[in-house]
Formats: sequence, C-alpha cells, structure tokens
Amino acid sequence: MPQLHLLRVFTNDDGEWGNPLGVFLEGTEVPADRRQDVAAELGFSETVFVEDPSSGRIQINTPSIELGFAGHPTVGTAWLLEREGIATPVLRPPAGEVEVRNEEGLVFVAARPEWGPISDFVELETPAEVRELSGSPNGRADAFAWAWIDEAAGTMRARSFVPEAGIAEDEATGAAALTLCARLGREITIHQGRGSVLHARPLADGRAEVGGLVRLDDVREHTL
Repeated sequence: MPQLHLLRVFTNDDGEWGNPLGVFLEGTEVPADRRQDVAAELGFSETVFVEDPSSGRIQINTPSIELGFAGHPTVGTAWLLEREGIATPVLRPPAGEVEVRNEEGLVFVAARPEWGPISDFVELETPAEVRELSGSPNGRADAFAWAWIDEAAGTMRARSFVPEAGIAEDEATGAAALTLCARLGREITIHQGRGSVLHARPLADGRAEVGGLVRLDDVREHTL
C-alpha cells in the first residue's frame, strides 16, 4: 500500500492551523487513472503525487481537477522532501520549474503569477468584513477576498473561496498570495482562513515567491 504523509502548510508560529495536504512520496505507487479519485476521497484542497523525487516532478490534484501549479502543495512537498533527505532545489509540476529555498525555518517557492488558478481578487474595507463573509463576496463563484490590517506594514486578512475546484473555502492559498503580491509589487504577510500565515515577496524577473511554516501530523498506509 502507498504511504501517505499528512501535513499542514502555512501554520502560525505555534504550529497551529495551516492548510491540510496529503503527499504520496512514492506517487507512482498510485496508478495514474486512480489519482483523481484518491484526491476526491481524501478531500483535502490538494493532494500531491511525487512522480520522481530526484528531479522534483510532481502531480497536484484538488478533489475535482488536476492543477498545473499550486502554492501550498509545492511548499509542503519541498519541506517534506528535505525532511526525508531528498531535498531538491527545483520542483517540477506541469506548469514549469518552481525554485525552492529555505529561510530561518520557512520554506519558499518561486513561480510565475500566471501559473496560479484564475481568481477574482476582491478588496474589502476592513478585516472584519473579510471575517464575516459566509461565502464568495458579491455572489462570485471563485474569489480571494482581502483587506489591509496594516497597509504600511504589509499585513492583511484574507479568505479564499474556490468552489469551481471542489473547494468551498481554502484555508491557505499560496498561489493567490503569490499573485496578489506580484500585483501589489510589495512584500506582504497574509493572515488567512482560521489562522494560517503566508509570506510573499515579488522578485525582479516577474515571478514572486510565497512561503511559510509546515507541520507533519501523521504518516499512514493508504488503501487503494
């Protein structure tokens, strides 16, 4: 049976919250025609199948679709590969090469903003308005709602709704953080969902990077 690692990505400093992630380090043990069903059965916002650890080649699936790139799966997988002693400076999801780096315990990945799933970014007036949302603002299907906590300091409150990918609400959305950071052209810290924390920075070549803390919760055998 393939082994499944259960992570939480973008936790706070105390290891709380974070976005759940399932990673199959031996992804080839899950048949290609079963991976979408497995991701749906697990129900995480994303599940990663590592196809070749040495080269960093990975597949990313939501409960309903395969993604070319996503933030919290690449951050979590990079952290796990390093923990297992097979760290790679580059991950290779279908969208392209994603550079990896570490900084004081945080794992960062760098990618192009256009690789992320299309999202409607909705700026609200106050963090309270973001907190009180019961779904996508203004009836939009997929939306990333945010408001400044302290604009001068670059801190913001956010929530992400992605029903078109089978995710009612995403606890911590790395690709959206990376895209918004690139659009704003400045370093930001996002407090998302119930208490997750993401750090994002624009890069000089049009890319941006997003990173944070990762916690391993469990390792178990998964029955196909």
